[in-house]
Amino acid sequence: MDRLAGIQEFVAVVEAGGFSAAGQKLHLSRSSVGKAVARLEGRLGVRLCHRTTRAFTLTSDGNAFYEHCVRILAELDIAENAMTTDKEQPAGRLRISVPVIFGRHCVAPVIADLARQHSRLRFDVSFTDRPVDLIDEGYDLVVRNTTLPDSAVLTARRIARQRMTICAAPSYLAARGSPREIGDIAEHDSIVYGRDGSTRPWLFPDGKGGTYAAPARTRLILDDLEAAADMAVAGMGLAWLPCWLIRERVASGSLVRVLPDIEPLVFDTYAVWPRAPFMPARMRVLIDALASRLPGMTGTGDEIKSAA
Repeated sequence: MDRLAGIQEFVAVVEAGGFSAAGQKLHLSRSSVGKAVARLEGRLGVRLCHRTTRAFTLTSDGNAFYEHCVRILAELDIAENAMTTDKEQPAGRLRISVPVIFGRHCVAPVIADLARQHSRLRFDVSFTDRPVDLIDEGYDLVVRNTTLPDSAVLTARRIARQRMTICAAPSYLAARGSPREIGDIAEHDSIVYGRDGSTRPWLFPDGKGGTYAAPARTRLILDDLEAAADMAVAGMGLAWLPCWLIRERVASGSLVRVLPDIEPLVFDTYAVWPRAPFMPARMRVLIDALASRLPGMTGTGDEIKSAA
């Protein structure tokens, strides 16, 4: 049952002062308006108005109900206008989860720019490397550095391509020599990323659509990529890191790329959000900004100058 049925007609009758005038306002016949109000009275079980061929007056119940209906229709107009406005102009709150280092270096600057450009946008951003349950934890969008499995309830879009590279400090290479091929890595100290008892292998394309792992000899295991880059700068060994993370260190000369001619692994980063029949403007503008600004999506986002 449509609980709003008859309310618009009833309010129009009161404000227009009669059924004929209300019908003209609503582009309905007088009898259609009268029947709508009669059905409303029947559903409520009260008489809302006294009407004759010459007069129309509200009952006490009708007067009280009219006051409520005016507020209800006003709130409905506000809600509809808000939805229409949000489709055209980004507004409202976005709750987002992003990986810690990638989020800090790459995502946060994009969000800051959006916040400056759109004063009605509000952001609630969580920086965490733990897997989050987007639906159960109430996130509007999460950024993931892994491939999304097929899902009936989630939608994903690639927003970044992260190119990995081996790097080291000039002081380390001066003392230990520079690897000439992948197999030489086994003779060097390696700084490896690891979490929860497992380490991330240094992967390279095998030319057949797959990957192979370099024979890294682990000396240091760190669960923070920024710390791994700092350890590499300190001359503690080779490190396998995203190009965007070490770009400034390479530019300053504190790190150099090792084996720059070896084809690097490139892995994709995704924005993931709940599947819905439509996308609010606030979501669309965020996803579009991430896809246009993050590494590897513009053609220049994560490239760094090679050094030997």
